[in-house]
Amino acid sequence: MKAMILAAGRGERMRPLTDASPKPLLKVAGKRLIEYHLENIARAGIEDVVINYAWLGEQFPSALGSGEQFGLRIHYSDEGDKALETAGGIIRALPFLGTEPFLLVNGDIWTDFEFSNLTEGSSKLSHLMHLVLVPNRDHHPHGDFDLDENHFLLNRPAYTYSGMGIYSPKIFTKLKIGVQPLAPIIRDMIKQQQVTGQIYSGTWEDVGTPERLADLEVRLTR
Repeated sequence: MKAMILAAGRGERMRPLTDASPKPLLKVAGKRLIEYHLENIARAGIEDVVINYAWLGEQFPSALGSGEQFGLRIHYSDEGDKALETAGGIIRALPFLGTEPFLLVNGDIWTDFEFSNLTEGSSKLSHLMHLVLVPNRDHHPHGDFDLDENHFLLNRPAYTYSGMGIYSPKIFTKLKIGVQPLAPIIRDMIKQQQVTGQIYSGTWEDVGTPERLADLEVRLTR
C-alpha cells in the first residue's frame, strides 16, 4: 500500500503564518505537522508516500528530503502555482499511486489515530472508499455525514469527515486533470453505496487557524 498526504492548500485562514510557510510545515510541539503523519505512516508499514504541493511547494523537499529519515520514500507531485483542490491533486498524482487502494491523509490535521488501523485488511476493501469520521466540532457543528451500521447517510450529518481514509484509484482514473474538489465525488460514491466507514472518538484536530495551532501546542506540551 502507498499513502498520499494532501499538502497543496494555500492555508488562508492560517495567515499570516502561511505567508512564509505551507500549513503542513508549521510546527507544533517542536515538530512539523506533516512529520507526525510521516512517522505514523511508517509505523503502519507503508514505504511510499506521495506529497502534493503548490503554495511555497519548494519548501517540502528542502524540509523533508527523500523521506529516508522517516524510513520512507517520498514522491512529490508539483501542482504549480495554483492548487488543483483535493480530487484534482489525487488525479494528478495517480502515476505515483499505482493501482491498489491507498491511504489518504489531510496534511493540516493532527491526530493520535494510528493509520495501521486502516491499512490492516485494506487489500480486502469491499467498497471504493473507507472513511474515518469524527464527532462534530464547534467550528463545524453541522457536520458532513452520519453512519448507521457502516452505511453512510447524507440527511443526518452527525459526524465530520476526518480527512483520513482508504481510496481506490478506480474512483479517479477516468477523470481529467484539473481543479476538482473531492466532496462531490464522495457524495456520489455514497449514493452508489460504495463507501464504508468508521467513527473515531480519540484526539483529532483540524489545525485550521493560528488559534487552534496555539491551543494544540499548549495541550501537547503541558
